[in-house]
Amino acid sequence: MASDATAKCQPPMKATSNGVFQEDDPLHFALPLVIVQICLVVVLTRVLAYLLRPLRQPRVIAEIIGGVLLGPSALGRNQKYLDAIFPPRSLTVLDTLANLGLLFFLFLVGLELDPKGLRRTGKKALSIALGGIGLPFALGVGTSFLLRATISKGVNQGPFLVFMGVALSITAFPVLARILAELKLLTTDVGRMAMSAAAVNDVAAWILLALAIALSGTGGSAIVSLWVFLCGFGFIVLCIFVCPPIFRWIARRCPRGEPVDEIYICATLVAVLAAGFVTDTIGIHALFGAFVLGVLVPKEGAFAEALVEKVEDLVSGLFLPLYFVSSGLKTNVATIQGAQSWGLLVLVIFTACSGKIVGTILVSICCKVPFKEALTLGFLMNTKGLVELIVLNIGKDRGVLNDQTFAIMVLMALFTTFITTPVVMAIYKPAQMAKMEYKHRTIHRKEADTQLRMLTCFHSTTHIPTLINLMEASRGRGKRGGLRVYAMHLMELSERSSAILMVHKARNNGLPFWSKGQNSDANQIVVAFEAFQHLSQVSIRPTTAISPISSMHEDICTSADRKRVAMIILPYHKHQRLDGHLETTRADLRYVNRRVLEHSPCSVGILVDRGLGGKSHISASNVDYTVTALFFGGHDDREALSYGALMAEHTGINLNAVRFVVDTKVVGESVQLEIKDQYGPEVTSDEEFLAEFKQKVSQDGSIKYDEIVVSNAAETVDVIRKYNRCNLFVIGRMPEGQLVAALNKKTECPELGPVGNLLISLEFKTTASVLVVQQYRSQLTGDSLASLKDECTTEEEYDSQ
Repeated sequence: MASDATAKCQPPMKATSNGVFQEDDPLHFALPLVIVQICLVVVLTRVLAYLLRPLRQPRVIAEIIGGVLLGPSALGRNQKYLDAIFPPRSLTVLDTLANLGLLFFLFLVGLELDPKGLRRTGKKALSIALGGIGLPFALGVGTSFLLRATISKGVNQGPFLVFMGVALSITAFPVLARILAELKLLTTDVGRMAMSAAAVNDVAAWILLALAIALSGTGGSAIVSLWVFLCGFGFIVLCIFVCPPIFRWIARRCPRGEPVDEIYICATLVAVLAAGFVTDTIGIHALFGAFVLGVLVPKEGAFAEALVEKVEDLVSGLFLPLYFVSSGLKTNVATIQGAQSWGLLVLVIFTACSGKIVGTILVSICCKVPFKEALTLGFLMNTKGLVELIVLNIGKDRGVLNDQTFAIMVLMALFTTFITTPVVMAIYKPAQMAKMEYKHRTIHRKEADTQLRMLTCFHSTTHIPTLINLMEASRGRGKRGGLRVYAMHLMELSERSSAILMVHKARNNGLPFWSKGQNSDANQIVVAFEAFQHLSQVSIRPTTAISPISSMHEDICTSADRKRVAMIILPYHKHQRLDGHLETTRADLRYVNRRVLEHSPCSVGILVDRGLGGKSHISASNVDYTVTALFFGGHDDREALSYGALMAEHTGINLNAVRFVVDTKVVGESVQLEIKDQYGPEVTSDEEFLAEFKQKVSQDGSIKYDEIVVSNAAETVDVIRKYNRCNLFVIGRMPEGQLVAALNKKTECPELGPVGNLLISLEFKTTASVLVVQQYRSQLTGDSLASLKDECTTEEEYDSQ
């Protein structure tokens, strides 16, 4: 008998082969086989993710589908393929790598959950979370009785009830954050409510899952399950008291802007593995230890960012997809046979969706949330994904779920997550819901005493000093209503799932920058704006755009429309070097500016920053600026001069308004044709506008108005040079008239217009910043539109012309 048993046992796979020339098949050895498996999985899941991109599905959908396709449900029907690529002997290595990747991924998930944020969760979000857990959990328990009577006979009733309840009530926090970011809902009221409720739901689900695992122990003794649960609880309490002081000490030794010492990263990763070992030894699961440690790591500062950067790409890109394949190899859709099984699948899907959606809607309506938003919250909270698969796989490994039940639950998770994006896109369109008609879309307006609203955008802290000094200059004399500025931090959403960490940076979106619970070491952006608001008469509100570069302009324009601002200030895509030359920061940012210029619901200004006011905020009493506004004619020049006049209301700012007039000896007597723009908010001719402006000049000693007669472009440039000793040029983007038509034949950046390109060119020596202004028109035409469609020349081509 011993010899027969030995004959049936296959020898363990060796790690590496001697090569095909030694007549070794690489697929019979562990390392080359796992390399083939990883490559196959990554290629298939990435292709599926690309195909599903038009449907705006999260990558987890592609990975779940890829895992199912590689398993016995599809390709695995071919036994030769299954024996060659996924032989039974290789599954131990595959599962080990998959669980190792999952261990570190759950550590990252823990990093995404902020305990302080949970404590600050309002009663409304907490109620919605509990409503979204309670009803589906109860329906899951009810469904489990029906399943035990049909396809799950003989399973342990207690663990099965809890597993089914958790599986139907869970919300996948990481997947939901990605969906919200893709749909541009992350910083909306609905998005923040969904994220807060999902975070509470996530924690509750992990606690319930720990209880289910403790109950599903193979010992079958209630005392053993109690010991498992108590030891797990003791481990969490010990970690809460021991780990945070250590992590805070490490975080203090990792200042922002400096590389994080490798020893801290290595020690943390080893601690994650050790925590996983402890919880696995207790009998819960190794994932819990990693998750608990991730939750306890401080979320702010360079340390958490470095951990994500070091761990995320390798884990999410290579190892985590193996977990979906591991799940797919256990999922055999063919086991769902007959009307009864398919009926149970429909029942489980209906129960999962109705429980989550109805429970969330009922509580949301009780909390006075509008029905459309409540319905949106219901579908968002119905998101499953990876966390669902973790629950199901643990249940499968513990013998709580059989093959048929497991397959039904995987398909349920796939369906509920798949429908989230299209349904939410269909029922909730915040851009349309928030769209409100407003009159004041420009700086130039008849009601001069109304509140002025501006949206200033920035990518990094280098833009902050100039923006603050521009806000100070724009507040005028503090009219009735004053100046309200929405400071928008433009943050790129990359393909990396670690971009979800930006949720924490957007937590206070739309709220004051400071709060009682905020850390004293808040980032310098917050400190700068907070100090300025306290010292000035300007009301500042933060907002955040978290989106891919390709659609960032949509966030800017939608936010401007929602906030009803009169002007958007955009940073130029170049920054000034120490030698005074402008150097490209990121080329793709210029296309964001172009799209905003084309689609903006209000006036737009592009700020070429040459250090307006220096590198720090200048107090109102010390402001001493000279602003030069160049006027050739047209909509944009009128708006630029209006902005200059607004600045001149500040006691520390003088305005030089320079109007260029073509010498009549050159052009002769001509009849001026004023083309009325049917799309402009307030149509005014240049002469009418200047007559009104001259009247203001006579009453305001801080404005100097000059009309200069020139014969050609060369004279025009010479006149502009005389005014280059100012702090800021304010110019129209597309002036009108024959002077500007001949001013500059070569344009490096068409979006700045001919005068803007002159002022940033190397041949024009000035230290003044430049604000290029485009007045709002509901539809751009002519050169204003054509200049945004032209392909830009490169810097090398421009310099060589």
